[in-house]
Amino acid sequence: MVDALLPEVDAGRHAARSSIGERFRVTAHAFADGHDEVAVALLYRRHGEESWQHAPMVLLGNDEWEASFAPDAIGRWEYTTVAWVDRYATWLVDLRKRVDAGWDVRGELQEGADLVSAAAAAAHGVDHDALRPAATWLRDESLDVPRRLGVAEDPAVLAAMRRARGRAEETWYARILPLWVDRARARFGSWYEMFPRSETPDPARSATFREAARRLPDIAAMGFDVLYLPPVHPIGTTARKGRNNTLEAGPHDVGSPWAIGSEEGGHTAVHPALGTIDDFDWFVREAGTHGLEVALDLAFQCSPDHPWVREHPQWFRHRPDGTIRYAENPPKRYQDIYPLNFHTADWEALWRELLHVTLFWVEHGVHVFRVDNPHTKPFRFWEWLIDRIHREHPDVIFLSEAFTRPKRMAALAKLGFAQSYSYFTWRNAKHEIVDYFTELTQPPLRDFLRPNLFVNTPDILHEYLQTGGRPAFLARLALAATLGPSWGMYSGYELLERTPVAPGSEEYLDSEKFQVRPRDWHAPDRITEQVTQWNHLRRAHAALQYNHDLWFLPIDNDQVVAYVKAAPGGAEGGEPGHLLTTVSLDPTSPQGGSVGLPLAALGLPSDAPFVVHELLSDRRYLWRGEWNWVALEPSQPAQIFAFERPQGAPEPEGILP
Repeated sequence: MVDALLPEVDAGRHAARSSIGERFRVTAHAFADGHDEVAVALLYRRHGEESWQHAPMVLLGNDEWEASFAPDAIGRWEYTTVAWVDRYATWLVDLRKRVDAGWDVRGELQEGADLVSAAAAAAHGVDHDALRPAATWLRDESLDVPRRLGVAEDPAVLAAMRRARGRAEETWYARILPLWVDRARARFGSWYEMFPRSETPDPARSATFREAARRLPDIAAMGFDVLYLPPVHPIGTTARKGRNNTLEAGPHDVGSPWAIGSEEGGHTAVHPALGTIDDFDWFVREAGTHGLEVALDLAFQCSPDHPWVREHPQWFRHRPDGTIRYAENPPKRYQDIYPLNFHTADWEALWRELLHVTLFWVEHGVHVFRVDNPHTKPFRFWEWLIDRIHREHPDVIFLSEAFTRPKRMAALAKLGFAQSYSYFTWRNAKHEIVDYFTELTQPPLRDFLRPNLFVNTPDILHEYLQTGGRPAFLARLALAATLGPSWGMYSGYELLERTPVAPGSEEYLDSEKFQVRPRDWHAPDRITEQVTQWNHLRRAHAALQYNHDLWFLPIDNDQVVAYVKAAPGGAEGGEPGHLLTTVSLDPTSPQGGSVGLPLAALGLPSDAPFVVHELLSDRRYLWRGEWNWVALEPSQPAQIFAFERPQGAPEPEGILP
């Protein structure tokens, strides 16, 4: 019997997710009645291939088996498992017992010879060459029993006999399960969000793409991988918002980039103040020369001036008086934005146009999209759109910006979003962090949902940052950089921008969403150096590049969180090994505590000292035993330690939750 094959997302309705450079681990339950030995294999292949690749599954105990494989191509894969009674292994176990008991085993050796002879008759190549003489030697009574037992246990014979089973003897799992394999960037990366128009030498006007490109070397130097741009399209003038989201815009107010569309074009146009589509293409290429991949906001909504409003009024919702309903999220109103009606009678034409928009930007070099509010559009639309894009461009990554209820966030991930915004911003207390990230890094969420931990966004300035100052910014930076393989930062974070528009609000004062906002990137009170250091550590250590093997450790202080991360077995990326991170959540006072280490799992001695290397300060400390003291200051609220095992110490077996 074969059951409980995991991961299995909604009985195979949706795909589990993996990535290039990541081993995909599978477990299953398999057993037989009686005392026969069972063998189990993991079967996997790219979707559309006829033949299966095989990986033997290893018994973990209690009839649970495990195997893994490393997909070598992006796109759709599939996997299942098969089990069978291993008659040869059963015979061999029984033979060993009889030999150990001193019994006469001549009859048993003849039975084994018959099994091997029958397998040899059906085998070809190296298997036939290994089995045919083995059958002869097993029958040869001139050889002593230990010699014949050695023949039976020869690795080549064992391998050939495992492959010699007949299909009639196999029991397959009930389903073939889907797996989607992304490129590595979907799993690991550091994101930086910027408004190109603010990179201007003249505060009275927007910057162009070519002017904004002057910022690229600095962003790349901080170690970022993805440069995320809000919408770059023409902005409507009807009901345009003024500074700080006021209802009356002045003659020089530039409006919100999310109010897309004007007489100058819609979703496939570039705002004239930024330049032309050729300038955009140049900007994408220039970013690439600095190792930055450009991500673009995909916001399916329109300003009242969008060409679609005039050409396709049926694509919008209308009030009884015939006017088009603007967007609302009480108590917020977005008079400058018209939502699309995805359920219009003309929905097929609308959906095809949105597919055309997405493909347009893919063809202009954008292969990462941050999708605005996907939970407010039909889920079946996203499943259709992402599938259509992936048929021709499986490398395209979609990030879901859905700050919504947990099950809806999970559903979007199942439908094809490679990454998801998370509740990280609102998880600030120790128990909140422990509970939330334990959930994110364990099945079932880990099987299909990848969080992207943004420390701030143009819409979200949490109270913790407003009141905690520089120590709070450093603590949240450390948490985001180490708890998740993907994290993000909205520009200005490195300058400690933290003034809200009003007490109790999470909106920024003088929000960049509504105005051009040049900055002094060389201001003295900045944390650019710390951002750079964390990003470089992330690239250097594979443990920070995967959403696996996170274990929160005991520490006798509720103001300090401590955890170990490790790269999964066989992972590619940076230096392997375990990393211990400790972060103070108190931005006002020194904090410390004794942290409990799982010495055996880390491969560390229980009866001898060992060295820990604190990577931020490049200092080494001599620790001993399970409990060791850490001390943190508001000026340096985080530490990250690598373990330097004594010479000859065993490699760790892995972190077990």
